[in-house]
Amino acid sequence: MKIFVTGTDTDAGKTVACAWLCLHSGADYWKPIQSGYPPDRDADTVSRLSGAAVHPERHMLRAPLSPLHAGRLENLCIDIDDFRTPSTTRPLVIEGAGGVLVPVNERATMLDLITRLGAPVIVAARSGLGTINHTCLTLMALRAHNIPVFGVVLSGPLHAENREAIEHFGNVKVVAEIPPLDPLSRDSLARVAPLPGALDWIRWKS
Repeated sequence: MKIFVTGTDTDAGKTVACAWLCLHSGADYWKPIQSGYPPDRDADTVSRLSGAAVHPERHMLRAPLSPLHAGRLENLCIDIDDFRTPSTTRPLVIEGAGGVLVPVNERATMLDLITRLGAPVIVAARSGLGTINHTCLTLMALRAHNIPVFGVVLSGPLHAENREAIEHFGNVKVVAEIPPLDPLSRDSLARVAPLPGALDWIRWKS
């Protein structure tokens, strides 16, 4: 009962997508690697927006860079084998760092971490111009590594044509569309209703 949320790139809406999933499923939240701390801590945002129980990060890195480059600045080489999924009786939402080809160390990328944790994936993507290409390339990379893909969450102004193209060319289901929310709060996020089947990952076996 776990799902890994990756993005098409940085700032593609991963953290808000994670908060939305936690809020509507009652899941716990875990971000294995946090960079840019302080001041950034995505777990605080997810907790505020969803009330989810948060599991501590395995690595907290100061520089807002890839895990490889932020780790270098702290003389740290992150070992993919050094990650264990937290124990919980609830579903678990796991948030990655950046996109799937972000380097974790000199040999491994976020794809390797996803494989290590053995969770199916939801791709967080922007809804606007460029998202078809970025999303479909991300889906291709995941499938090339035999990583199960559950669906896509789109964030931003609603674009039916982009959603339809991603579903068609990406052979995937868009499980949620999160519009711009002002204010972005627990109440406003709760009003974004799940699409049919959006939370079936809780029972989905990879």
